[in-house]
Amino acid sequence: MNWNEYTLGVRRGMPVGMGYLSVSFGFGTLAASQGIRVLPATIISATNMTSAGQFAGLTLILAAAGLWEVILTQIIINSRYALMSLALSQRMGEKIGFFPRLFIAFINTDEIFALAMSRKEPLTVPYLLGLGLLPFLGWTGGTLLGALAGSVLPESIRTALGVMLYGMFVAIVIPPAKREKPVMATVLLALVCSSCLDWVPLLRSISPGIAIVISTVVAAGIAAILFPIQEDAA
Repeated sequence: MNWNEYTLGVRRGMPVGMGYLSVSFGFGTLAASQGIRVLPATIISATNMTSAGQFAGLTLILAAAGLWEVILTQIIINSRYALMSLALSQRMGEKIGFFPRLFIAFINTDEIFALAMSRKEPLTVPYLLGLGLLPFLGWTGGTLLGALAGSVLPESIRTALGVMLYGMFVAIVIPPAKREKPVMATVLLALVCSSCLDWVPLLRSISPGIAIVISTVVAAGIAAILFPIQEDAA
């Protein structure tokens, strides 16, 4: 274990962990207000780490949806993580074990992926494990605290906490987008594609999860064509 890489990852993951604490607090309060007990709400966050998936899953559970409906919805909403994990694996070495890869895939959220891909140095297992530690603790701990306080906070505050994730993600993406033209172009392409899927009448029937995947693939594909990475000759 390279402890220097691990501690570096922990330090860089600290802002995400603090942000996750606030966002998952909102999930915990919402779950508690809908009759979900503290322990089940905490276990949901400890085994998922996906905000959109958890909120959607909670909605389906409260609506008494069938198991396969819940599974299909989660696959659609979280399918973007498969693409993100593929991109992340290309930045990692070939001698990484099976179980470390499973854990890295588990903690591969939008914000952690953005931080990992913005690193210019090669990605290592200790760095990625450290990067995901505080976000995992923040997400789980925030849900626990939110569920405990769910019956105390007014509804207006619980609703406001639900938008913190998007603000945190913007704060992570904007700095590298201002520094690097390819990142800025990719962000704008994804924005245009997402807007078209939401505003064009013929495309508005596409589910949010599939729309995210389409926007990701289109933006990444066009950016890869326009800004190819020059690899050194072997």
